[in-house]
Amino acid sequence: MPKQETESFKLRPYAPADEDATIALWQATWQQTYPAIDFAARVPWWRERWRNELVPNAEIIVAEQSGELAGFITIDAAGYLDQLVVAPEHWGGDIANALMDETKRLSPAGITLLVNSDNGRAIRFYARNGFVHAGDDVNPTSGRLVNRMEWKP
Repeated sequence: MPKQETESFKLRPYAPADEDATIALWQATWQQTYPAIDFAARVPWWRERWRNELVPNAEIIVAEQSGELAGFITIDAAGYLDQLVVAPEHWGGDIANALMDETKRLSPAGITLLVNSDNGRAIRFYARNGFVHAGDDVNPTSGRLVNRMEWKP
């Protein structure tokens, strides 16, 4: 059964003042997903990528609950979903579904993404949201196997 949200949340466009919170949320979420990897050591790389690749080239929507950042998405004009991040305490709740619905609204022609092949939780989430496996690849940064997934309306 999905986790019940105790308070409502809102989606809104990313603002530059959200940078530290989005980076901290990225780190905490990935650290929970892959505890053996030192994500603190990756923060400088991620901050540079965030500033130079994602912020200028993607639409970013954040989920906010009780004044705290609870999740975010980044989707570019080609329909590539680079990030869908939800705070671990909200896993299984409504925030991820709301962010996915917003992603589909922003990219109604279709969405592609890469997901780590060993991230079963994420793969199941995307499958429940209509994504299909569209091929395999290797993440050039981490060397991990990834699944390419696609959603078409």
